[in-house]
Amino acid sequence: MYISSATKPLIWKFRVLSRVYRVPNPSSFNFHKGICSSSSTDAPTTESLSAEDLNPNPNPNEEISVSDSPVGTEPTSEIVEEKIPRRTPRGTRPNPEKLEDVICRMMANRAWTTRLQNSIRALVPQFDHSLVWNVLHGARNWEHALQFFRWVEKTGYSHDRSTHFKIIEILGRASKLNHARCILLDMPKKGVEWDEDLFVVLIDCYGKAGIVQESVKMFQKMEELGVKRTIKTYDVLFKVIMRRGRYMMAKRYFNSMLSEGIMPTRHTFNIMIWGFFLSLKVETAVRFFEDMKRREITPDVITYNTMIHGYCRVKKIEEAEKLFVEMKAGNLVPTVISYTSMIKGYVSMGKVDDGLRLFDEMSSFGIKPNDITYSTLLPGLCDAEKMPEAQKLLKEMVKRHIAPKDNSIFCRLISCQCKSGNLDAAADVLEGMIRLSIPTEAGHYGVLIENFCKAGLYDRAVKLLDMVVEKEIILNPQSSSEMESSAYNPMIEYLCNQGQTEKAETFFRYFLKKGVQDPVAFNNLIRGHSKEGAPDSALEILKIMVRRGVPSDADAYKLLVEGFLKKGEPADAKTALDGMIESGHLPDTSLFRSVMESLLDDGRVQTASRVMKSMVEKGVNENMDLVAKILEALLMRGHVEEALGRIELLMNSDCIPDFDSLLSVLSEKGKTIAALKLLDFVLERDCNIGFSSYDKVLDSLLTAGKTLNAYSILCKIMEKGGVTDRSSCEDLIRSLNAEGNTKQADILSRMVTGGEKAHGGKKWKKHAASAS
Repeated sequence: MYISSATKPLIWKFRVLSRVYRVPNPSSFNFHKGICSSSSTDAPTTESLSAEDLNPNPNPNEEISVSDSPVGTEPTSEIVEEKIPRRTPRGTRPNPEKLEDVICRMMANRAWTTRLQNSIRALVPQFDHSLVWNVLHGARNWEHALQFFRWVEKTGYSHDRSTHFKIIEILGRASKLNHARCILLDMPKKGVEWDEDLFVVLIDCYGKAGIVQESVKMFQKMEELGVKRTIKTYDVLFKVIMRRGRYMMAKRYFNSMLSEGIMPTRHTFNIMIWGFFLSLKVETAVRFFEDMKRREITPDVITYNTMIHGYCRVKKIEEAEKLFVEMKAGNLVPTVISYTSMIKGYVSMGKVDDGLRLFDEMSSFGIKPNDITYSTLLPGLCDAEKMPEAQKLLKEMVKRHIAPKDNSIFCRLISCQCKSGNLDAAADVLEGMIRLSIPTEAGHYGVLIENFCKAGLYDRAVKLLDMVVEKEIILNPQSSSEMESSAYNPMIEYLCNQGQTEKAETFFRYFLKKGVQDPVAFNNLIRGHSKEGAPDSALEILKIMVRRGVPSDADAYKLLVEGFLKKGEPADAKTALDGMIESGHLPDTSLFRSVMESLLDDGRVQTASRVMKSMVEKGVNENMDLVAKILEALLMRGHVEEALGRIELLMNSDCIPDFDSLLSVLSEKGKTIAALKLLDFVLERDCNIGFSSYDKVLDSLLTAGKTLNAYSILCKIMEKGGVTDRSSCEDLIRSLNAEGNTKQADILSRMVTGGEKAHGGKKWKKHAASAS
């Protein structure tokens, strides 16, 4: 809906409210105060005003908040869209929004465009000084204030001294000092005269930003521009210079000030003394203190507090005590700062009892200690192991609801109370933090959990653990203290031993997110999951350890392997066993045996063979009975080459298998090819076997009709000097003749009868090779 300039009152859909208040400028200067109102004769505009801009609270029964203002109010008017009114309870009037608040909200919610500028102009056709000052004061940020300040000039408004001072102050606080400087130096071009306060605020802002040279330049600029400098300007300059430790420069400007005939005040001396103590120039500070008295400037409480604090800072407690007594003698009532400075001095010198005496004295005089007083005294009580007094002070803090700015004192209090054996008092410290709305950190809980575990109070430790997990305290990025491994490791171990490994893992995963790689915690979790019959969960933990390069314990691996075996998963047990070996741990004989037996029972012969290979390679020479079963199973299933490779490995490790038993079993069960290859392997390596083993292999070959294979192996047997039953040889000769292998039969016959013994070796070998 657009604002209309029509003169027909019957078609108007707006009404004028005279309930919008504006805050005038609080300055002592007199400003023109006009009343802004809308007129039907104003030039029409094409800019629309949204209902949100005009009335942010569409509910008429909802109270509209009024922002705080430093001064009184003055009525003005605003155009507001008329709506169907709801009945307002008698005696209740809606609280209208101030015009400057509407403008500030519009600038905050919308981009600074011509459209927004037209909306503001529609609300305020003509600006006055009080409205402009209030808009600058209420702007949400410095950019809004600067945009409004520059734009309002283009509307024909002329800034006065108060609005210039306000924008310079706003820009100075935001460290936009170049903008503030330009606005200050351009003031004469707008017909506004300079005064000292404008330069003082800019000098101070440069100093707070740490740009001391610019503060000095602005101070010197005042003289160039003819702006009179008083003690006010010098005081600000001294504070800026002293804050950065440039005490020599401060002394030069102090002498320059005296040469100009400007006399220092008590405030000036207070600044100078404070600055010299800040730079640890104690003697210079004392000279200025004496000079102050010579000029008949009576030191006030601030002066004495500065001197006392300075002496305590350099641990000259005797001088501080003299000034403290002198202060009382001069009818100056010490403040909480006076007492706190003295207490801090006593604590720094190890005189905690004197600090407690002063603390009681200030309480007897009705001077209430503040948070700094408590923060100063409590560490001294901890150092002196006066924990009952510290507990009393803490209760007083909680009762008065005084929270110190340095929260590290609480961690120290908890540690000292635990060290003294008073765990209840340590728990009260944590409770006090919660009551004081102080954020508790992982370090606070960690100290308590560790000491509860040491004392065997695991139930209380578990309750604290539940709070840590529930509030996700460990992941708080603002924490300054972390929970140590000495706290969470006993807790994790306890939970794992109590069958609550899953809870322990949930707790520890918070530490994983923080990058903690604690091998003790990892291994405890593996043990816990394995004992509870959850080896899969244990394996997941193990995988994390491997990825992160965290060392593992042999005992944890052993429990993991046994866990998979109990669950009936030998393949996974073998995987865990391999991981154990890769991690540099040597499984014991029983663990190798358990895995191999489980794999054999599950029919995984080749997998069992690989476990056997690992065992032999690691020098474990036991379990030979089980090794024989594995070799037999390999040969029976036709994995002859693999079996022979395992036999070769055993022989290299001085573990000779029972070849007679293997050959006998293979022959009896008709595994002739396996028996033939095994016997050939034995003959090539000159292994000792019984005569009966030869005969059993030959008989099985003849029974299977493999006469040529029998002839070949028999030639090798006789070549190696082996002896076999003559009847077996005769049976073989008959079989060879029957099959037409007469040449082989003839050679064998002569070998048997003893012919060609002297020269038959090579020929036998040649014939045996051709026959095979």
